[in-house]
Amino acid sequence: MPDLAFDIAHMLAGSLVLVSFMMIYQDRLSALLNTFALQALLLAAAVGWQAYIQGASHLYASAGIALVFKAIIVPWALHKMIQRLGIHREVETVVGVVPTMLAGMGLVALSILLMLQLTETAESALAREDLAFSLSVILLGMLMMVTRRNAVSQVVGFMSLENGLILATTGAQGMPFVVEISVAFSVLIAMIVIGVFLFRIRERFDSVDTEAIEHFRGEKRS
Repeated sequence: MPDLAFDIAHMLAGSLVLVSFMMIYQDRLSALLNTFALQALLLAAAVGWQAYIQGASHLYASAGIALVFKAIIVPWALHKMIQRLGIHREVETVVGVVPTMLAGMGLVALSILLMLQLTETAESALAREDLAFSLSVILLGMLMMVTRRNAVSQVVGFMSLENGLILATTGAQGMPFVVEISVAFSVLIAMIVIGVFLFRIRERFDSVDTEAIEHFRGEKRS
């Protein structure tokens, strides 16, 4: 049973990294949001499994929060936002997909080598590998934020980064339930603020492309 528990936890955490690469590969916003929903679903499964093997009942609530908010509500809200704003459906990138994927592979290799070395004295091999996978998800989320021009895809990258943080805190024997509730409400409030912010950008600049906004700023200075 311990070996099976380790294998399942390892598979779920590794799947989050794999889905992060799938998100980087997507070239349409609708597919990107659907892939993010899949990542959130895997996160809920990973947190739920950690709750089972740790005997930490409060983590089941965390898994439920991830399932309801991140896998259902947030993708649905962003799909509606895209339709309402009439945003271009293609994901616009700063660099090509292939260089981004190669950079992502390098970041994952760096994360695994660095985290396994730093946690060499840790007693739990499962916690060590979960932290390595978590750092990989965090760095891939940051990579998506800096290589995407569209504000919506940058928001998705930020939320993917947060998924990595949740996986890290769960693998490290969880975190206080009150903090998890605070995180959930923070995500909800952030979605409201982001929605208002994107509507204002669309109204003011007729675009959510960050390059177009920078171009407008340059014209205004001149």
